[in-house]
Amino acid sequence: MQTTATAASTNAPVVPPVTAAKRMMLSVNNIEVVYNDVILVLRGLSLEVPEGEIVALLGANGAGKSTTLKAISGLLKTEDGEVTRGDITFNGERINGIDPDRIVRKGIFQVMEGRRIIADMTCLENLRLGAYTRRDNGVKDDLDMVFSYFPRLKERTGLAGYLSGGEQQMLAIGRAMMARPKLILMDEPSMGLSPLMVKEVFSIVQQINRDLGVTILLVEQNARMALQAATRGYIMENGKVVLDGTAEELRNNEDVKEFYLGGGNEERKSFKNLKSFKRRKRWI
Repeated sequence: MQTTATAASTNAPVVPPVTAAKRMMLSVNNIEVVYNDVILVLRGLSLEVPEGEIVALLGANGAGKSTTLKAISGLLKTEDGEVTRGDITFNGERINGIDPDRIVRKGIFQVMEGRRIIADMTCLENLRLGAYTRRDNGVKDDLDMVFSYFPRLKERTGLAGYLSGGEQQMLAIGRAMMARPKLILMDEPSMGLSPLMVKEVFSIVQQINRDLGVTILLVEQNARMALQAATRGYIMENGKVVLDGTAEELRNNEDVKEFYLGGGNEERKSFKNLKSFKRRKRWI
C-alpha cells in the first residue's frame, strides 16, 4: 500500500479517503513493463481509479506516466512493450494482454499525447472515427452532444490539420467521447497550449466528468492545474508510485509544493538531481 500524503496543517480540511464502499473501476496491481525484452520501465506500479472521479498521475519526464496509460489501453503492443508482471483489472475483469480494440469496446479510450488527430480528415470524419467500434444508432446524437461541449468544432469544416492546437485537443477529446467510454485516459492535455486555452480545456474536462459521469485518469505535467481538477492523485518516480493521496493532501504537502508546485516560470526541479532529496522525501 502506498504512503498517503499528510496535509500541511492539522487544521486544514481534508477530503475523506476513498472507502471500501466506493467502487474501483480500474485497479493496477504491482505491474512491471518491459520494452524490447530488456528495458524495464515500470517497477511494481500500483494505483486505483474510483468510478466517477478524476485521478491525476504526476511525475517528471521519464517517470513512466505515459507507459502506464499505454499498459492500460493495450497500446504497448505497438511499441514492443509488454506487461511482464502484475494485473490490470477494469470493472473486475483482467485486461492486460488483450488487444487495444477490445479494450476500447470494454469502455476505455486513450487521448494520446500530442493529440494524434488525422490531419487530412475533417473534424466530422475524425469524430466519426472515434465511434468505429460502435454498432448502435446513436452516433448522430452523440455528434450533437460533442458539438454542445465544443461548439467551435462544428464551425470548422476544413481539414483538421488546420485547426489550432487548442482546437485539435478539443477534437481529440471529442473523438474519445464518441466511443461512449466509461474511462478516458488523458495524456498531457495541456501540452503546447496557451494558459487561457489550458483553463478552457480543463474546465470542459471537469464538465464532462460531472455531466456524463465519465471517469478520467489524467497524466499531466501541469501539476497545479491537474490537482485543481482531480479528486485524488499519484506521484511517480523511476517507474513506481512514491506518493498518493487526495488532491487536497497533495496540494498541501510541503515536498509536492517545492518540487511540483513551484511558482512562476521556474524550471521544475528534478528529485534525482538533489542530494538532499532522499533525506527530505518522507515516503522513502
